[in-house]
Amino acid sequence: MACSSFSKLLIRRQLLARFRSSPPLSSSSSSSTLLGAPQLREASTAPRVGGDGALVAPSRASHWIDSSRTLSRASFSSRASDIDESQAPPQSIIEEEFHRLADDTIHSLQEKFEEYGDSLQMDGYDVDYGNHVLTLKLGSLGTYVINKQTPNRQIWLSSPVSGPSRFDWDSATKGWVYRRTKAKLLQLLEEELEQLCGQHIDLS
Repeated sequence: MACSSFSKLLIRRQLLARFRSSPPLSSSSSSSTLLGAPQLREASTAPRVGGDGALVAPSRASHWIDSSRTLSRASFSSRASDIDESQAPPQSIIEEEFHRLADDTIHSLQEKFEEYGDSLQMDGYDVDYGNHVLTLKLGSLGTYVINKQTPNRQIWLSSPVSGPSRFDWDSATKGWVYRRTKAKLLQLLEEELEQLCGQHIDLS
């Protein structure tokens, strides 16, 4: 019995020493793995006591676990934090309010353009409105096209000077603003028409 107890004690010490001397998993090896791919890490399980009283070391297969789910959650959080909320589109006005504001602006421009044409001596000057599209022809100088885009809640402008622009309603300034350049629709038209025709026009 003394010999058997001594043998068991020796086996316990050998197994415990082998477990303590096994090298830990290197963190550098796991960092080189592609993000999102299944990764394994060693679980910190201790040797258990068998039915005969002897220490039993855990098998290598049993104490490795998959950490891909943890990495997947981490990568999702990283991507979500990269979103720049400052680039989110502005909140749109309701459709009924958009039609009222856009129609008032376009009809006012039509009247001002017609009055402006009466004071000019320009061949080919013409103002036309139809199907929610306002067209201003300046003969050989070019043509302006102004129309409303209901799905975008915008007024679109095609200019022979500045090209295409899209204007959103700005409730702070009570006007239509091109968000890319901060240009105001009425002010832009006043400046360009005076540049082309040589005569000031007041659209406010």
